[in-house]
Amino acid sequence: MKRRQTTLSIVTVMVAALMWAAASGAEEPEPPAGGAAALETEGERRSSDMIGALRHVVAAYEDTLLDLARANGLGYVEMIAANQGIDPWVPGENTPIVLPTAHVLPDAERRGLVVNLAEHRLYYFGPDGTVPQTFPLGVGKEGWATPLGSTEIVRKKERPIWFPPESIRAEKPHLPKAVPPGPHNPLGSHALYFDWPSYLIHGTNMPWGVGRRVSHGCIRLYPEDIARLFELVPVGTPVQVISQAIKIGWYGGELYVEAHPEAEQADELEWTGQIESVDARSRADALFRIKALAGAAQDRLDWHLIRKAFEELSGVPVQVTVDRSATPS
Repeated sequence: MKRRQTTLSIVTVMVAALMWAAASGAEEPEPPAGGAAALETEGERRSSDMIGALRHVVAAYEDTLLDLARANGLGYVEMIAANQGIDPWVPGENTPIVLPTAHVLPDAERRGLVVNLAEHRLYYFGPDGTVPQTFPLGVGKEGWATPLGSTEIVRKKERPIWFPPESIRAEKPHLPKAVPPGPHNPLGSHALYFDWPSYLIHGTNMPWGVGRRVSHGCIRLYPEDIARLFELVPVGTPVQVISQAIKIGWYGGELYVEAHPEAEQADELEWTGQIESVDARSRADALFRIKALAGAAQDRLDWHLIRKAFEELSGVPVQVTVDRSATPS
């Protein structure tokens, strides 16, 4: 599918202002530019747990959500989660589209690579003082789950050769024992190998699988993203593979909740464009973390907004603290 440069009217607003306006209709001053900073001293509030900015666009006649996703550094499922009910293939001319390009940082050590399977997204925390980089990714499909845990990058390879494991050759007996670099190689143009046998981060010859559960356990990126990540990441970089569907963090003095669908619900989104099944996860841990992170600001929590974020599972950060002093008595 050809990547289009759409003639969109893009209105970019910083995250905190847009979230407040969406929740209450009020206007807030624009917060400082996105980025991640080190945690403050014990007892102080974390203030930079988010990167990026939420954006809105208006679809052109020829747009699809897949085209818009790739053009804006997004994966397929996160794009349709933020735009539930809109036809991903024919959204329609002048249809308002949400670009979920704001991200609460995962609750993990901010060092090296953090792969969050639940949100189909990878984060790279480089040298101190650099802004974290993030990329959408494709993950393992049912029965081929990507394992959780800690590892590191032990090898890098341009134009990798793919050696299909016996398990995949049993599923696809027509495959040769080795697939050379080129358009038929599913590893794409670059590969970063884990210390775990047979697991790696790589490009792809099927970019529309990015942001979905389609791989055999490896982690695939858009061709343009793997080339960029390949240059950023040295051998020896630590890797954390986690699964956090609900992320919580501070930004601009406000607490945000970002909730993503379960794996089965993500599959529903692919097929129907909507989430129909009930979320089976317990919310107890998430509610505990919200209260713990809120700390002395618990009285500012808006539980209606928190429940709404859990119900919609849009993957968009939602501001869940409010200014009680502005509430009429």
